[in-house]
Amino acid sequence: MAECQAQNKAKLISETRRRFEVEYLTDKPDKYDPRDVERLQQDDNWVESYLFWRHDVVDDTLKMIDESFQWRKEMCVHDLTESSIPRWLLEIGGIYLHGYDKEGNKLLWIRVKYHIKDHKTILDKKKLIAFWLERYAKRESGKPITVMFDLSETGINSIDMDFVRFIINCFKVYYPKYLSKIVIFDMPWIMNAAFKIVKSWLGPEAVSLLKFTSKNEVQDYVSVEYLPPHMGGTDPFKYSYPPLVDDDFQTPLCENGPIASEDEASSKEDIESDGKETLETASNEEQTALLKKVNLTEPSSKGEENEKVDSKMKGFKKPLSVFKGPLLHISPAEELYFGSTESGEKKALIVLTNVTKNIVAFKVRTTAPEKYRVKPSNSSCDPGASVDIVVSPHGGLTVSAQDRFLIMAAEMEQSSGTGPAELSQFWKEVLRNKVMEHRLRCHIVESSKPTTLTLKDGAFNMSDKTSEDMCLQLNRLLESNKKLEDQVQRCIWFQQLLLSLTVLSLAFVISLLCLLYN
Repeated sequence: MAECQAQNKAKLISETRRRFEVEYLTDKPDKYDPRDVERLQQDDNWVESYLFWRHDVVDDTLKMIDESFQWRKEMCVHDLTESSIPRWLLEIGGIYLHGYDKEGNKLLWIRVKYHIKDHKTILDKKKLIAFWLERYAKRESGKPITVMFDLSETGINSIDMDFVRFIINCFKVYYPKYLSKIVIFDMPWIMNAAFKIVKSWLGPEAVSLLKFTSKNEVQDYVSVEYLPPHMGGTDPFKYSYPPLVDDDFQTPLCENGPIASEDEASSKEDIESDGKETLETASNEEQTALLKKVNLTEPSSKGEENEKVDSKMKGFKKPLSVFKGPLLHISPAEELYFGSTESGEKKALIVLTNVTKNIVAFKVRTTAPEKYRVKPSNSSCDPGASVDIVVSPHGGLTVSAQDRFLIMAAEMEQSSGTGPAELSQFWKEVLRNKVMEHRLRCHIVESSKPTTLTLKDGAFNMSDKTSEDMCLQLNRLLESNKKLEDQVQRCIWFQQLLLSLTVLSLAFVISLLCLLYN
């Protein structure tokens, strides 16, 4: 069944490419950006995302691709940079990426109170949306995003239906399959009519992606650690520019605590004495022995050292899935599995295997650097060798499904050294397009033991009188809750009545004015 579906999907992708070339490219080859055309021919996932949004109907998919590609060329999305956006628009903090929802999707924040409807600036604001979406799409190809419409402190001047429609079209046409949901926070009642129009733009299938929330409901979708205080959260993040908000990946903790930044490390190297250099060399040799890059071609005389390393790794389950990159094979391929507190298996293992003929430098970054110890987090891997990276929560902090790890790797010259100083200099000089990147999500494996209710000794020896008292208290509690529900219902009914009377009064006044002036 799965093979049949894969074959059908491959046929649809092939037909879409063939027809697009014949029906759309032949007459007007300059209609689109050649980089988009090239990607369409090479990236199956991109074609599939358009097919998915158009229910595998090739005719509709081709129209969607045509509209999307024309927009991409018109907006010059491939060439959008910070300098393309007015500085004041970046400084105000109305649109930015930060944090994750409970499903691990990146959050695109739109602070509506900072938006004032103005036809002179609308194009720049659209470019800012396109800039963030394209930046995200290049980093996290195919991974959904959650839009946070923060309507707190919003007035009538901020309502701009043209801008809202543009954002909707971004996900309906220009970035298909990228929308996880739209969380609308603290919407004023005056905007109810406006969002009825928005629902019609989304279409019946996408309407379910709209989530209207207040301070209580928003935590159903985003945990408090990524919510600002005015939403009931604890996130201390405050937007500022420059630089661009980039909270995705930072240097994690090493085995014994925080790592100094690369700039600090390089400055310290210039003033170190000969004695410190000797200590550093000894430390590097010790670290190399601990890493133990396992090479199958090594002679058997090193068998004892391998056994020591293997004994240290016995507590870990070797990951089975493998991501096969051009420089490194990385296992696991997508998710780091951490045990729950009950299971006791808190650490996770990443295995890197060098598939090149040169030394590969690598470093590990994370979205939650204060949470994790990573050993090693910045090192190198010999040709054909493997390196085990141990990731463990730090200081009893809890692993979260929103946490991410980034593995960066780049090929080094044979003559290059692999000490801390050489690696630091290498990462400063290496070209961005020479760096391989791979991202891993975190997954918490729940304990296999069934959840049970623990009772203290003698809990079953309660007297009949105690049981009766508890039943009476429970009944009283239920009665009080029922009364509270009735009061709430009355309040809601009364508010609806007031609103209806207000609308009728306005209608009467308008009718009266019409009669007077006629």
